[in-house]
This record gives sequence, structure tokens and C-alpha cells, in this order.
Amino acid sequence: MDRFVSRVAIIGAGPSGLSALRAFSQAEKTGVKVPEIVCFEKQTDWGGMWNYNWRTGVDEFGEPVHSSMYRHLWSNAPKECLEYADYSFDQHFQKPIPSFLPREMIRDYIVGRACASTLKKYVCFNSVVKHVEFDDDRKHFTLRFHNLVTGKSRSENFDYIIVAVGHFSIPNVPSFDGIDSFPGRILHSHDFRDARQFTGQNILVVGGALSAEDIALQTYKFGAKSVTISYRTKPFGYDWPPEIEELPLLTHIDERTVHFKDGSKRTIDSIILCTGYKHHFPFLTEDLQLQTENCLYPDQLFKGIFFQRQPRLAYLGMQKFYYSLPFFDAQAWYLRDVILGRIVLPEEEDRASDIRLWRERVKQLSGPSEGIDFQVDYARQLLDVTDYPKVNLLAAAAMFKLGRVHKQENILEFRDKLFTSPFTGTPSVANTVRWIDAKEDGIL
Repeated sequence: MDRFVSRVAIIGAGPSGLSALRAFSQAEKTGVKVPEIVCFEKQTDWGGMWNYNWRTGVDEFGEPVHSSMYRHLWSNAPKECLEYADYSFDQHFQKPIPSFLPREMIRDYIVGRACASTLKKYVCFNSVVKHVEFDDDRKHFTLRFHNLVTGKSRSENFDYIIVAVGHFSIPNVPSFDGIDSFPGRILHSHDFRDARQFTGQNILVVGGALSAEDIALQTYKFGAKSVTISYRTKPFGYDWPPEIEELPLLTHIDERTVHFKDGSKRTIDSIILCTGYKHHFPFLTEDLQLQTENCLYPDQLFKGIFFQRQPRLAYLGMQKFYYSLPFFDAQAWYLRDVILGRIVLPEEEDRASDIRLWRERVKQLSGPSEGIDFQVDYARQLLDVTDYPKVNLLAAAAMFKLGRVHKQENILEFRDKLFTSPFTGTPSVANTVRWIDAKEDGIL
């Protein structure tokens, strides 16, 4: 281990932060000396985005609500693509389960691995990081945090900072002509909590990514009269039920009448903006803040992790990703081994060259299937130099692609499909009820 690395701060105890904690914990179990690890989590429990919070706007402490999670959410990829290599779904649930799971089961699985690793000793809950700066003379970071329960603030010094706060909590909210006079409800998907609020309504969903797809299905599932999806670039093109349609981007709003680029118009009761999120790190000094859009390879991060301007600052999970949980592990294990001195980072110019190579490859991608392959190659080059258990990335990629085929075949039934774990060989079992008919919110 680098003799100067004695303390490491992890900001956030969601899936990325927990992967980092797990990586250090596993090394320590083998007798490796690791730095002192302190994880700061502003919520009362770990789980990050997977913590459902009925509140919107601000929480009980007046802090912005982090989670964008809503009731009745199910995974949109088979669990077999999300499985940890060192902690299987079989190990956690002790029985075969369906491939597509409600949010509570995914959170239970994530937290289950953390509990099995006794990671809570590292985490300071209800502790929001307010300011981080780097001292060039002393070569360390100063981090100031505020305990939301006691009301007390304190500053501590660290050799490494790991930012693991995610990038799905600060909404990107566009404006449209006439939106200020719309008499119905307007909300961003960040504040969407329960589709039953929209039963019997004509809904407009603005957006063309996964949240727009899923919220359109959710509102349809729970009885919306109609759902119009307004896309900016291209339609999803699924064989939607008659109650769901796709139209190009809206141009303006006149009371309850919404006008679209193709000249059509619809009468709308509520508008849900599924227009994405911003990478936002107000607790970092400006020179340390990652500036990027939601992309497969941010141009300021070496190996998608290390801040080029100051490589002792690391970001986890900042990419647009097809994988999630195993993807976070790949980054966390690589990051851990750099901090432990097992992997030596190249000089700045060589890091920049490596970033350019990956960025150029991104420019050549022609669609989601190639994006999946890109992320396989990215994860493999991280995993191949660590001691993370063997992962069959090609099998996971094949399942992702097959899931996309299932969506095109029947958007209402793709979550009823069955897959087999590449780790345990256990086939999933069918749910007792079809997804479209599953109206409860809990563990199966």
C-alpha cells in the first residue's frame, strides 16, 4: 500500500459505495493491511437509490431527497445480469426465484451482502458531506460533514476521496412554452412515487429513456385512461397497447392542450417529465467537480474512475450503464487495488491517451447492443487485473440482448421471461402472477 494512504473517505453507502466497502473488507479478510475507511451516508440507512422514500422535495432534516425510487418498480433487466459473483441470489434467498424482481427484493439482496460483510462499522449514517477541498501543500483532502441528528459539524483529513453518490438524484427539468399555465399536475420522475395517483387520467410522459418507458407502463398498469410518450430523438417502437402512443417532442402547451411537432395535439391531465438527471457535486470545490453528461465514458475519468486532474479523487458509478451491481464491483476492486499499491497508475499524459482511446471507441458505437459489448470490454479490463471472482460477462451480455428482443416481442410480458444464473446454474422460476397483474409492493 502507498505509505501516504492511511485514510480513505467514501461518500455514499448506496450500491457503489457498498461495493467499495466490500472490496476493502474482502482484502482485509485475507490479511492485507488496508487504510482506515470512513463512509458518510446522509440517509438513515444504506441502499442509496434503492431506499424508497415517500417524501419528495426535502427529507425530515430539510435535505434534498436523494431517492428517485417509486412503489411497484421492478427491475428492467433479469436478475441474472445483476448478480454479484461473490454473493449469489441462491445464497441470499435460499430458493429459486423469478428473473425479474420488485424493488424491495433487489434492495434486500444488495443490503444482504453488506450485512454478511459486517460493513456497518465503517458507515456514519445521517452524515451529509458539505465540503471537500484538496490541500496542495499537505497533499490531503479536508472533508467537512454535518450530522443531521446531532446538528454538529466536523472536519477530517483523508488521503483518498471516493465519490459514490450516484447520478440519479438531481433532476434535469426542461421548460416548454405555456407550461406555466398548465392547470394539471407537473412532476419530474424523481418525484414520481405511485402510479395509482394517475388512475383514469390522460398522462403525458416526456422522455425517451428507461424511466419514460417504465413510468408509461406503470401508469397504464394502474389504470391511466391514456398515456402519450413524447420523445426528442426517436420512438421506442414497441408494440404498445392501444392506450399508449408515441409522439414527437411537444412544442407548446395551451391550458390542457399539448401540441406536438407533427402537428397533433392531445388533452392532458398530468405531465411527468422523464428527462434525466444532472451530475451534481456541490460539496466538492469547483476544481474537483466532474463535469459530464450521462455517457459510457466520461472524458475526465481515467479507467472511468480516477479524476484526471487529481487522481486521488475517485468517482464510482458515474457512467451510463447497462450493468449495474457487477459493474460497480469491477470499478471498486480496481480502485481498491490502486489504493493498496497493487496497481500503479500511469503518468498524466498516458492516462489522457487511454481516455482518448476509449472515448474514440464510444463514438463508433451504433446502438445499444454495441454499447453492451463496449461495457463488457470495459469491465473485463478492470476485472482481469484483480482477484474478483470469475465473471461470465459474455453470458450477461447475451441475456441483456435477449431481454431487448423480448421487449420488442411483447413489452407487457418481457418481465415474465425466465433466465438461468451463469454463476450457480440455477434456472429461475415463474412468478405466480404475471407482471402486468402484480399490483402488490413487496417481496415475492
